[in-house]
Amino acid sequence: MDSRDFDFSTLGVRGGQVRSAEGEHNDPIHMTSSFVFDSAEQAARRFSDDEPGNVYSRFTNPTVRTFEERLALLEGAKFCSATASGMAAILTLCLTTLKSGDHVVASRSLFGSTVNVFSKTMGRYGVTTTFVPPDDVFAWEAAMQQNTRLLFLESPSNPMGEIADIGALTAIAEHHGALLAVDNVACTPALQKPLELGAHVVVHSATKYIDGQGRAVGGAVLTNDESLGKDLFSFLRSAGPSMSPFNAWVFLNGLETLGIRMEVHSQRALDLARWLDAHPAISAVHYPGLENHPGHLLAKRQQKAFGGVIAFEVKGEQDGAWTVVNNTQLISITANLGDTKSTITHPATTTHARITEDERRRMGIKDGLLRVSVGFEALEDIKADLERGLRAVLAASRQVEAAE
Repeated sequence: MDSRDFDFSTLGVRGGQVRSAEGEHNDPIHMTSSFVFDSAEQAARRFSDDEPGNVYSRFTNPTVRTFEERLALLEGAKFCSATASGMAAILTLCLTTLKSGDHVVASRSLFGSTVNVFSKTMGRYGVTTTFVPPDDVFAWEAAMQQNTRLLFLESPSNPMGEIADIGALTAIAEHHGALLAVDNVACTPALQKPLELGAHVVVHSATKYIDGQGRAVGGAVLTNDESLGKDLFSFLRSAGPSMSPFNAWVFLNGLETLGIRMEVHSQRALDLARWLDAHPAISAVHYPGLENHPGHLLAKRQQKAFGGVIAFEVKGEQDGAWTVVNNTQLISITANLGDTKSTITHPATTTHARITEDERRRMGIKDGLLRVSVGFEALEDIKADLERGLRAVLAASRQVEAAE
């Protein structure tokens, strides 16, 4: 049947699956580095692309291909290249589309390693980047140059949850002959489909919600542009930032429950965000599901729900934030997100520690900011775990006030 006849949840379970002669029900893991040919003639045809089929697992592996096809169906893309990590996906995009002398306009609110790829890695090869506020369409337009080739953003951003107008930025990109790429890690295609909103490229860190249980590292680049899709595959074939078959199999299992999990993450995060917003030890909560968030209405228009990541500012700056972290007994202190287990991290000294203080300030990442990825534990247990540290923050604040 035509895959377009099926719902998202059905595609997550069945999309891209091709059973072998063994008749397996679950997706198999093809753990092999190479493939055998019937003849010298067939080997020659495979290597010259005159005949479709497997050649070498660096760029053709059945398990990886099934993952690529399933994710492409979910994202509404025609072409998908799976990579060894989310950062490998971003670097693959950059090295495929950019050359020395090109210019990039990027959101200033990006994951710390992504900032470094654009400002340092690509900068070494003559590519310049201008960083702008993700939610200021006029700033994006003003930053465009004659040599701008790529616009890059996260929406919602990590960790601040800022929302960019994907449709408006697509119009700017196309007016200037550039591509718009969206990192869709926070929403996944279960909540947001950037290609349907006009974006030309979507990148993923499959390590996060696509896996969903913190088991494996991987990424992907997706597009509907045939020429770009072929170029991405060509780069992957030659340079080799490839996903392993085992990791692809893990992610295939993650995709089966992606839609259900993203609903639960979003529901629990909204509840927790409202609780944090009313807490006396918290000075600000950054979550697009809250009505007072500046991107709330835009997020409602672009997304099915608001995701599972919350950022909030604790009174007492870094001391207060670290007090909350160090008093947790249930929530995992780790920089990963998208797990069924709730996680907490202090972005200024972890995920964004390798960028400058000025860059962090421009992003709004203050010393008192914490990020929580809300998992599947009982919500009351998550609240109680945070409340322990928040009470300690309030007690310390009262002691300071008394001393003054």
